[in-house]
Amino acid sequence: MEILMVITTHTPNTDIIHIAQTASHLLATYLEQYPNQQLKLVSVDGSEQVLEVPPLALKLLLDILTHMGQDNQVSLIPQKSELTTREAAEILNVSRPFVVKLLETGAMSYHKVGRYRRINYDDLMAYKQQSDRECLQALDELAAQAQELGMGY
Repeated sequence: MEILMVITTHTPNTDIIHIAQTASHLLATYLEQYPNQQLKLVSVDGSEQVLEVPPLALKLLLDILTHMGQDNQVSLIPQKSELTTREAAEILNVSRPFVVKLLETGAMSYHKVGRYRRINYDDLMAYKQQSDRECLQALDELAAQAQELGMGY
């Protein structure tokens, strides 16, 4: 299951990292014991509120807390989003001009809103998966060549 990314990015500080580590551990333990239960929120003043959260949302929260506890930035993007070239570049970890070149050469589909290019999230992820597969295949071929040449790999 891939749960992905409202591009909202947060960089945790050390206090947040510690809180996220503790919270992710507690939530993971809770979800193992009670996968489909409701949560009870208790405020500092002692008031309580029962909260029903879809299991998938709890899993997403656990993933977010886990990454924050590892000092990773976390981004959420609704799956049916249309992304700007800048947002697409951030996801692909490339420059915005490189993304524009991909669009203009037809490597990915897009449409324009006024003069701005918009990329469908699903199309971007399909391109990313294909690109990742090609990269891994090239690395496998290089490793095989290195072994044939006795380069110690």
